[in-house]
Amino acid sequence: MSAESAARLVLLRHAKSAWPDVADHERPLGPRGLRDAPAAGRWLRDAGCLPALVVCSTARRTRETWALAAGELGAAVPVRFDERVYAAEPEELLAVVAEVPDEVRTLLLVGHNPGLEELAAALAREAVDAAEAAAMERLTEKFPTSAIAVLACPGPWRELAPGSARLTGFAVPRGAAR
Repeated sequence: MSAESAARLVLLRHAKSAWPDVADHERPLGPRGLRDAPAAGRWLRDAGCLPALVVCSTARRTRETWALAAGELGAAVPVRFDERVYAAEPEELLAVVAEVPDEVRTLLLVGHNPGLEELAAALAREAVDAAEAAAMERLTEKFPTSAIAVLACPGPWRELAPGSARLTGFAVPRGAAR
C-alpha cells in the first residue's frame, strides 16, 4: 500500500474545553481551545488534508472545534454529527468508519480521548521509516487536545482493522495567544 493511493483517516481530538458546571456532553471550548481549533483547521488545509466527509461527535466541544477548524479550510465540507462517537471505544469508532462510502477518500473523525488515541495506535502497523516511527512515538506518548493523527488506509473502510494502516502524520497545532 502506498500512502499516495491509500484513503486517509484523519483523527482530530477536540480542542481544550472549559469546565463549567454543566453536563460533560455540554462542556464548551475554553479560551485555549478557541485559539487552537482554528489552528487545527489551518494545519489540515496546509497539509492537504481537506476531508471529503467529517463525522463529528455530538458533544458541544467537538461541534465547536469542527466549526472553528472548518472556517479555516477555504471549502465547504459535508459533516455528520454522530452520537456514537461521543465516549466511543476504538471498536465503536471502527463501526462508524465502516459505514462511510468508499468514494470518500479522506475522512475526518472529530472526537475524544481515550478512544481516538487508542484507535490510532491500534490501526497503525509498524513504521516503515524514521518519520513514521517518530510520529508513532509522539502519538503514544500523548494525544493532547487539538492533536491530529493522519493514517493511510488500504482498501474499503469496512475492511479497516487493527494493524492495517500506516501513521503518516501526527501534529498538535496551537493557536497564538491573543
